Amino acid sequence: MADAQIHPTAIVESGAKLGAGVKIGPYCVVGPEVTLGDECELISHVVVAGRTTIGPRTRIFPFASIGHQPQDLKYKGEPSTLTIGSDCIIREGVTMNPGTAGGGLHTVVGNNCAFLANSHVGHDCRVGNNVIFSNNVMLAGHCTVGDYAILGGGAAVIQFARVGAHSFLGGMSGLENDLIPYGMAVGNRAHLSGLNIVGLQRRGFSREMIHDLRRAYRLLFAAEGTLKERVDDVAAEFADHPLVQEIVAFIREGGKRSICTPRDSEG
Repeated sequence: MADAQIHPTAIVESGAKLGAGVKIGPYCVVGPEVTLGDECELISHVVVAGRTTIGPRTRIFPFASIGHQPQDLKYKGEPSTLTIGSDCIIREGVTMNPGTAGGGLHTVVGNNCAFLANSHVGHDCRVGNNVIFSNNVMLAGHCTVGDYAILGGGAAVIQFARVGAHSFLGGMSGLENDLIPYGMAVGNRAHLSGLNIVGLQRRGFSREMIHDLRRAYRLLFAAEGTLKERVDDVAAEFADHPLVQEIVAFIREGGKRSICTPRDSEG
């Protein structure tokens, strides 16, 4: 804490652990069980509470509320944690809650994520690396979001849903099913509308990889047979294709929600 820069109007409670080069701006409040990694910066009017750990170089903007008790009426004060990785950007008005006894007591956010203004991460969520939440995204409790997923402005995700890696959820969409890796969903209620082609191209996936994903997508969602039969067929045909196998594993793993599928007219 010796070389931390703390504004005289900020409150850093005894017990808080501050890494080298931490900056805490005007009117911030840091609780006694908080750990801030090296070079973290709280711009101003930021509240970090509870058993919250934030990785190096993460920047948090005004009026964010990080680590206060979960918004779950079943919560009875059990000790739980919130862990945020390194190099994240957490913009104005963002809220993130720790876990509950019903979800393992931990909420985890990965590295290099961007949470734009007024977005929310609910209790017991697992958010991967390089994820983007646009303004006003609402992630309910117990959800998982894979690496490189992008959630558009105002999107809402129902509790226990899974959002696959490299997927895209359109703005103002309401997702109440699991979104496959590399998929794109839009609408209220959200339906699968193809693959996240733009995202795949931006991240350097080859034309051959994208072509194979498109073929696998058509077999999964437009061929005859039950979903299980189609998944088995795709798993066999693309046995050596890691991206397709990731989708297969996601579907087979299952969860508390069904898989988000295309509308009949798009299938």
